[in-house]
Amino acid sequence: MKAAVRDRYGPPDVVEIREVDRPVPVRDQVLVRVHAASVNRADLDNLYPRWQFLRLFLGLRTPRIRRVGSDVAGVVEAVGSAVTRFRPGDEVFGDLFTFGQGAFAEYVCAPEKAFASMPSGMSFEEAAAMPHSAILALQGLRLRNGRTVGPGDKVLIVGASGNVGPFAVQVAKARGAEVTGVASSGKLDFVRSLGADHTIDYTMGDYTRTGERYDWIVDVEAHRSVLQWRHALRPNGVYAALGGSAGWFLQALLQGPAVSIATGKRMGLMLWWKPFNADDVETMKELMAAGKLKPIIDRRFALDEVVEALRHVDEGRAKGKVVITVR
Repeated sequence: MKAAVRDRYGPPDVVEIREVDRPVPVRDQVLVRVHAASVNRADLDNLYPRWQFLRLFLGLRTPRIRRVGSDVAGVVEAVGSAVTRFRPGDEVFGDLFTFGQGAFAEYVCAPEKAFASMPSGMSFEEAAAMPHSAILALQGLRLRNGRTVGPGDKVLIVGASGNVGPFAVQVAKARGAEVTGVASSGKLDFVRSLGADHTIDYTMGDYTRTGERYDWIVDVEAHRSVLQWRHALRPNGVYAALGGSAGWFLQALLQGPAVSIATGKRMGLMLWWKPFNADDVETMKELMAAGKLKPIIDRRFALDEVVEALRHVDEGRAKGKVVITVR
């Protein structure tokens, strides 16, 4: 079978399509014939890797995990002896981020808990665009203690036009919030089409000092320190960042707790992420069934064009999700 593989760290060009052995499911594993996959920022972060300390876990000199891709949708081909939830022919989707990855391939094999049944009426491409980014959006708008965005809250989504941002805008609107989306000037119309009430062009100046104050800020790709955001939050407000550079990451780990204690606001990196959490998957399905959440697909690439797909996301050109069609 064909699969995207990389032998070294680096940009998308290190990835190539090779012929590899098709895996055989054992015990609780499910073999899925892939119909579609999608590209996430996390796929690129693992290629470089973006945070160098991750090499302690990923491999110091060369990556231990050589296959690429997290989000997948397809049809169950075979199951291991201990599988109870699926059988051949079932349509499933899932997030392989913590299960060895490998979504950019003709077949994937992972424990059954990596998958869920596909929502009724959804295409494979749409289903493949959801697992990683939509769950991040849901959890970014909810604290570990269960507190979440509610009706009338003012919410700011920084990075509203990429992988996670469009889902975050839709989830916040579904919960009755007044939403402002931050993006580049060429993507503001796209952000408004998602339902955002207001937009900010981040190229026009310091968007942390517009004079507005928010109940909740989701910063998909942090570029400014936690300290800079404290004046943009209302009392008891929340600033949750989903990622940033290595320098920002270390700074946030040090500054976040101190700023939170000093201001009474919850500020820092979102550390409560649970990939493809079962309860959140069900919430995602409910929002989709109600017509309040849908994936926006920017472009489609064939499996042989995986490098171009990764590069399209890496260069920040995508408006929404980039999908890789396999069958």
